[in-house]
This record gives sequence, structure tokens and C-alpha cells, in this order.
Amino acid sequence: MQIFSQRKYFLIFCLILAIAACQRVQSFNQRPAALLQDPLVQVYFNHSQSSEYKEPYRQLTRPGDNLEQHIVDAISQAKSTVDVAIQELRLPNVVQALADKQQAGIKVRVILENNYSRPWSSLTPDEVQNLAPREKAHYREFQKFVDLNQDNHLSPEEINQRDALIILQNAQIPWIDDQADGSVGSSLMHHKFVIVDNRFVITTSANFTLSDVHGDYTNPSSLGNANNFLQIDSPELAALFTEEFNIMWGDGPGGKPDSRFGLKKPLRSPKTITLGETTITVHFSPTSPVQPWSKTGNGLIGETLNLATKSIDMALFVFSEQRLSTLLENRHLENVSIRALIDSQFAYRPYSEAMDMMGVALSNNCQYDVDNNPWKKPITTVGVPTLAKGDLLHHKFAVIDQKTVITGSHNWSASANHGNDETLLVIENPTIAAHYVREFARLYTNARLGVPPTVQQKITAEEKKCPQIKTPTSSENLEIKIININTATLEELITLPGIGKQLAQRIINARQQQKFTSLQDLTKVPGISTRMIEKWRDRVTW
Repeated sequence: MQIFSQRKYFLIFCLILAIAACQRVQSFNQRPAALLQDPLVQVYFNHSQSSEYKEPYRQLTRPGDNLEQHIVDAISQAKSTVDVAIQELRLPNVVQALADKQQAGIKVRVILENNYSRPWSSLTPDEVQNLAPREKAHYREFQKFVDLNQDNHLSPEEINQRDALIILQNAQIPWIDDQADGSVGSSLMHHKFVIVDNRFVITTSANFTLSDVHGDYTNPSSLGNANNFLQIDSPELAALFTEEFNIMWGDGPGGKPDSRFGLKKPLRSPKTITLGETTITVHFSPTSPVQPWSKTGNGLIGETLNLATKSIDMALFVFSEQRLSTLLENRHLENVSIRALIDSQFAYRPYSEAMDMMGVALSNNCQYDVDNNPWKKPITTVGVPTLAKGDLLHHKFAVIDQKTVITGSHNWSASANHGNDETLLVIENPTIAAHYVREFARLYTNARLGVPPTVQQKITAEEKKCPQIKTPTSSENLEIKIININTATLEELITLPGIGKQLAQRIINARQQQKFTSLQDLTKVPGISTRMIEKWRDRVTW
């Protein structure tokens, strides 16, 4: 009887395995076929539904392209040089690949953003306690990730295996951050690119982190922030990226403060190359606000959008550039089909252009954003994607007429345009565009469109609270005067939002000791916050 019972349970177990296998085969068969790749420009998405991989850290099998493995493979093929410019570098397999090349005599150089250039494991308990809530959550994730034996203690062996920046330091790989020019750092070193052998270029919207590539370590349902990734075989394009890298690198670590970041970089126009059947235009931000808008990264985006005759689909982390919204409205009035997905944490902010597109405005304490311009003929094809909890829409792409793609690290914002080190690409090729068309369609299928009831309630409440406030239209907008913070009079300084006479005098006193060389320098003046600086970004120069 016992033997029979054991056989019964064994047969049931086998049946369960067989059903699971059939479901897996069925799921695989339902997966869309991979699209044709251009031979010189490969496109990948970490949320792709046409591929599958097993993550190296959580050991989960999930849909998507393994972006980390593509980076590792590209680095592993290097025969002479590897240059990496990345805002945040936390993937140990990527850094180990760099370390292996460094040991093999390959020239390796790394540029980081100063806010992310310190190993997590080097933080003291007091420093951890003082972290902002978001960074503190990242630190807890890091601890779980590094604690391989789960004893709640990070041993030197575990740190040397899993803390990417410790691996970088141990391998003695030359690196700098955006404080290498002697400043307190640029607005943001936001690049995300790799150059191998002055020939292969990887450029992506993803930071080299678990949350941007694979998913949050302690959340099995997370697939990571939705990102796109390009690997391009072009010595000509690599030369343009190498020029950008060298401007920032200067003579490297320990040398003269001759690195150039942010607006210290020389002004350069967009460059266009032809690569087989593909045309690629590349632009590196930022551009000073005193330059014509048409010469900026957002200006290039606008120029490209203006060419649309049929359709514009956008998947954007943030959209706060008013001129682009106005340009899109004109395209809409010319019967161009427009759809937009914005990350949920930015879609319904008072400054979000998603609100304009839906024909509504949300004031903040009875003040509307200075250049709000709700569309007179709003559209209902704007919304937010449905993603796993914790995952973000981190894309910065648009597809025009299903043949031209705008992508890169460049968010559609004033910060990206006038402050950050950014990459912006415009790619003309229907084969390449087809990959982005599919990704947008995947995101749009289950998107939540329109103004959510909770947001509409906020709008109604603000209107009742502030009946005297009306939304300014583009015709009511006044020309904003650009102020040089190194030469402006006290009267000119107090025209900036949030500045009174006392704070203006502090700015004057500070610049008499040392001239301002970046917006970040202003944070050294008592009473000036990062939030205030964000409001001045389009209104000051130095």
C-alpha cells in the first residue's frame, strides 16, 4: 500500500512537471519572432518579449535581452582600448570584464558621475543614516546583493566580489568623475556609453545597475526599468564619441584640472554620418541657454519631430520642455497621429507636458508653471505604462513615421538641454525603427490613458482654492531675460524666483571671492537649494 502511494505521488509530480513544461513550450511558441537586425546597428530592450535569458544574480529566467551580457561581450572582444562614460556603475560582471582587460594590457578608462563614484561599502553608519530615503533603499538593496551567505555581515571577500566600484579600485583601472575639473561637479554626468577599439559604440538609456538592467534584487517580479540599447559598428561614429570622452577626460586622474564637463565643454554642432543604409545624427549636450534654442539637443529633437507627416510615438521618462509640446500641438493640428507614454512619477506633475497634451493644468500652491499651455484640441492617447512595482519607464525615445528614431540618454527637459552631459541620437532607418515601434506597441497595449480621477480631483481642488489664477498661454508668455550670475546687479538677481535682497547680496559676496563656473557652484551659497537652482536653469548663465 505504501509503495502504491509513493508511486501515485511520483506520477502526480511527473504530471505537474509535464504540464509546466507544456506551458513553457506554449509560452515560448507564443513569443513574437525576433525582428530583423541591421548588420551595423543592433537594437536591444531589457523588456523585449521576443527573447529570454537567465539573470546572473537572481538566477531568474525572464523575458528580455540581457543588456549586461552584451556589454560584457563587447568589452571582452577589445584588442586595444575600452572607454566607459556612465552615470552609475554597479554591475560587478561589467567591471570584472574591464578588470580582465586592464590586466591583459588593454587601455581602459572610466568616467563616472560624482554622486555615484563612491563604493557603497565604504559608507559609514552615520553616512548611511543621513542618506535620502531613495538612496537608503538602494543601500539596503546593495547589502542584500553583496551578502552572499546571508549572514547580515558583509565580509571583505563578498565586497570584493560584488561591490563594482571596489572591483574597479582593486584592478587599478584609471577613472575620474565630473569633479576632475576642480569644480563641485557638473549638473549631471548623465552619459551611458562604451567605446571599444575606436570602432564599436554602445549607447543606451540604461545605467549599469541592477535596477536599470535586470530588476530590483529583492523583488522577484521586477524586470528592471524599461530601457533600450544600441550597439553600433562604426569607426566614424566611435571617433565622435571618443572626442566627447577625451574632452571630459583631459589628462586623466592625478593630472591637471583640464577636464571639461557640462557647459565648460566647447560648443559643437550635431554631426551626421552615413552607415550602410542608416543615417545617424549625434549631438552631445549641454548647450548654454544664451545660444539659440535651435542649436540645442531639444532643438534637434524639435527639428526631427517637425518632419513628421503621419505619426509620432513617444516613450519618455520625463517630458517638461514646453517648446516641444507646442511643436507637437502644431503637428497634431496638421493631422499627425501622436501618442505618448510618460513615466508615472513625472506624468502628472504641474510641469509635465503630458498635462498640456491632455488639455489640463495643475497649479502648485496657486501658481501654474510659467509657460503652461494646455492644448486647445487635447488628445486622449497620452498616459502611463503598466509596469511591475518599482520599475520605471526609463526610455527617452520617439519614433517618427515609423522610420526615424530619437534616442539616447537625453531626457526631454531643460536640465538635459542646458546642464547635463548627455548623448542624443537621431537614426533614420525603417529596420531599426521597427524595433522601437514594437517596444512602444508593447508598452501602449496595457497603458493607462487620460487624466486619472485622483489627478482630476487635485485639479478641481486647486481651481476652487485659487479661482483668480488662470493658466498662461503661449501668447501671454513673456520673453525670459538670461541673467549672468557673475555680473548681474542686485536688482537683476532679485528677478530670479525665490531670491530676495539678502540672498542676492550673498551671491554677489560669494562671486567676489570666486567666480561661479556652474549652477552647482551656487549650492555653496547659504540659502540656495537644489530645487531653487532647477527653477533658474533656463534663466542664468555665467
